[in-house]
Amino acid sequence: MEELDLKQLFKIFWNKRLHIIAIVIIFSIIGAIYSFSFVKPKYQAYTTLVLVKSDIVPNGEEYDSTMSQSITQSDLSLNQNLISTYSELVKTKNVLREVIKILKLKVSEDELRNNVAVSLVADTDILKITVTNSNALDAKNIANATAKVFSERIAEIYNINNVYIVDEAEEPAEPYNISHKRDIIIFMLVGLIIAVAYVLLANLLDTTVKSTEEIEKELGISVLASIPEIKEDTKMLSSKGGNY
Repeated sequence: MEELDLKQLFKIFWNKRLHIIAIVIIFSIIGAIYSFSFVKPKYQAYTTLVLVKSDIVPNGEEYDSTMSQSITQSDLSLNQNLISTYSELVKTKNVLREVIKILKLKVSEDELRNNVAVSLVADTDILKITVTNSNALDAKNIANATAKVFSERIAEIYNINNVYIVDEAEEPAEPYNISHKRDIIIFMLVGLIIAVAYVLLANLLDTTVKSTEEIEKELGISVLASIPEIKEDTKMLSSKGGNY
């Protein structure tokens, strides 16, 4: 019984194969138009900063090797505790205002803040500043300016120079948010799902009898004979043949 149902289901989809193909093609075209025409490209540039030992000698004391070892240990501990604080300081008004002023950007502080992301590289003392912008060059410049201003502010606030820029941001060659192939495939899958739903719904609403097997299955009786459908072309040929 299950094999028969699967055969019927396959037959239903096979009979509607042109509809399915047409729907999938239409959605693929819509996906291509959306991807190429409506998705605005955005670029991401990032710079990395590392927290290292600060070379500080307390006021009034001379530098010696013992102090070097003590400072190294305290700095490492301090770095771990300050990482979360540093992550928040990158996006403060003080830093963002200076970046806007230096680059003469025509954006608000809130808008710039939303386009700046700060993350910590796992199991390291490295901070990653990522900037998103519709212009590749602006993304690069903002990332580098933010890193520079941030390191200067840290020196002013904590009176230590333990933040160094490892990698300066580079101008991204391609937008990060556009993949034409991916968008088209997604729309194709959506079209396929809609096509399958359409075929199943159309078959559910179609109450006509399509075969003698359906009569036998639904009514539980045997079909003794059936009259085939006579098409118009056949009727016309028959009438013409009868005139001879």
